[in-house]
Amino acid sequence: MSPVSEYGFHHPAQRPLGPPPTHTHELDYGHYPIFRPPAANPGDHDFVCDYSAMEGWFPCSIPENRECWLRNKEGQEFNIHTNYEKFAPIGITRHYTLNITDGAFNADGQPFKTAKLFNESYPGPWLEACWGDTVNITVINNMSENGTSIHWHGIRQNQTMDMDGVNGITQCPIAPGQNFTYSFKTTQYGTSWYHSHYSVQYADGLQGPLTIHGPSSAPFDASKRPLLMTDWSHNSAFQLLFNRNWGNKTILLNGAGNVSHYGYTPTLKVPDNYVLHFNKTPTDKPTRPKRYLLRLINTSFDSTFVFSIDNHWLQIVSADFVPIEPYYNTSVLIGIGQRYNVIVEANPLAGDDNPIPEDGNFWIRTWIADNCGIQPGGAGYEETGILRYDNTSTSDPTSRPWTRISKACSDETYSSLRPKIPWYVGPAANAKKADDLAGEQFNVTFDRTAGTRPEFVDYPLALFSMQESADPDFRPLQINYSDPVMMHLDSHVNTFPRKWVVIPEDYTEEQWVYLVLTMEDSSIATRAHPIHLHGHDFALLQQEENQEYHPSRLNLTLDNPPRRDVVLLPTGGFVVIAFKADNPGSWLMHCHIARHASEGLALQILERQSDANKLFPWDSPNMIEANRVCDDWKSWHEEHEDLFEGDSGI
Repeated sequence: MSPVSEYGFHHPAQRPLGPPPTHTHELDYGHYPIFRPPAANPGDHDFVCDYSAMEGWFPCSIPENRECWLRNKEGQEFNIHTNYEKFAPIGITRHYTLNITDGAFNADGQPFKTAKLFNESYPGPWLEACWGDTVNITVINNMSENGTSIHWHGIRQNQTMDMDGVNGITQCPIAPGQNFTYSFKTTQYGTSWYHSHYSVQYADGLQGPLTIHGPSSAPFDASKRPLLMTDWSHNSAFQLLFNRNWGNKTILLNGAGNVSHYGYTPTLKVPDNYVLHFNKTPTDKPTRPKRYLLRLINTSFDSTFVFSIDNHWLQIVSADFVPIEPYYNTSVLIGIGQRYNVIVEANPLAGDDNPIPEDGNFWIRTWIADNCGIQPGGAGYEETGILRYDNTSTSDPTSRPWTRISKACSDETYSSLRPKIPWYVGPAANAKKADDLAGEQFNVTFDRTAGTRPEFVDYPLALFSMQESADPDFRPLQINYSDPVMMHLDSHVNTFPRKWVVIPEDYTEEQWVYLVLTMEDSSIATRAHPIHLHGHDFALLQQEENQEYHPSRLNLTLDNPPRRDVVLLPTGGFVVIAFKADNPGSWLMHCHIARHASEGLALQILERQSDANKLFPWDSPNMIEANRVCDDWKSWHEEHEDLFEGDSGI
């Protein structure tokens, strides 16, 4: 059996991995590669990467070169240049259990009495795996009044649509008192998170970090725990949705905030600030500053953040699950659902207006981007964490922010996001005419009424309102928890209810599907919308602000464009994305502003329906289990119908 898998197994002669190493260093090649990854949880000393199936391979990641992951005696490598869309090491199977309960939580000095928690903690447990592992996660629902499903954000789920965790699409909700085990292979590596996909439930606490250990496109010496940044209310997100009151939020870093920064009086003990501790030099290289890997994740309800550390540059090395050519900036903008790995040197630098403070304490700042979230009142609200060089210090920093940090709600500069593994995007298989450059167009609209269909629009994306339009094509998405699309893969798409907003894309696995997403109304208050596609990374062929879409304005980048799984769609602008039709199933595409998704800003891409149906025959173990979950849900739902308000469900 070959140690190389194209999600199967290949003869050793068929190993198109990465290019040969450009460096040399002595390694004592062992029998099997079992090792502690360089960015593992420091609190879990038992966690190791285990490639016991790969005899003759050896770990090759060292502080001066994190691009290499595994190497064999012939010099072949799994590294930053390996095409992870086709090849992965052979890892082990890991098992986790997440127990969901109702609870109370003090995140910032005011009580939150209707929290929903994984394993009685917020954020939920840090789930770790290594590139090529299979992960089995049993989710037990011990809440009293909520079903749930758990989505593994950004995980490709190649050929495993049923594990994507979207109730009403890939499964029925897990009923209270019941459980379900998710199983998927980690073909990618990097930083992500897991969260509930049951309406706005994740904003009540059901979210946690997910790390897939693998190579890095820049060297580092040490790492810190993943950093989840979020906005936080003191009432259930379901209540906020019902009352349509989005204000009175604080900002949390890894579950800790302070209401006094936002003009409120604490009624409980305020938790300690989020603190990073840096040492200036690594023990083995005292002649240079120590380099730390930070993993940044925006898990908000409706806020886009600008992240910065006073007097420290950020080296950005990955966007979502995609390793990129490193670049430097004093800040990084992170939309909801987006992730960035950044490397920070323990080497404070003075700017024009921000001298280095003598006490070695620096503010970590998370501004809410302009018009991309409710702006809190009060100066200094963005001072949400502290970087300390003196472990004994307890004083607040006196540092000043970098000047000229943009708060505009715009994605990172398009040309900066250059993937390490290039894609060359082929023509659009779904073009309407042979000379078309792009495929279907989906227009994001507010309260669109009959007779106002924009020119060029083939299909709408959705409405931001739960009001029905007279035009049957302009409907917000609304799924049926008891009747997921997963159970209808053998039905003709024309029989699906219109409110499921199912868009068929039936092409071959080597063909490209292009989608044009437009937001033509520049008067909309929200400046940009984080659009997330499940089941795929997509290539970002074009992204324009303050420019209405017209085919004549297309200027597509097809040679190694940026790619990711969440993109900011600018109000008054458009984006063009593309993905290969290589993953049969029904994949949700939605705005990751929780209230917009709840109001129906979403659709489903039904990809190669006949192939998806073949993956899940009715007598297969996966479908038998899916039916069991649905039967449990229907039994519970029949006795609790009064608990449901009827939003989109996602």
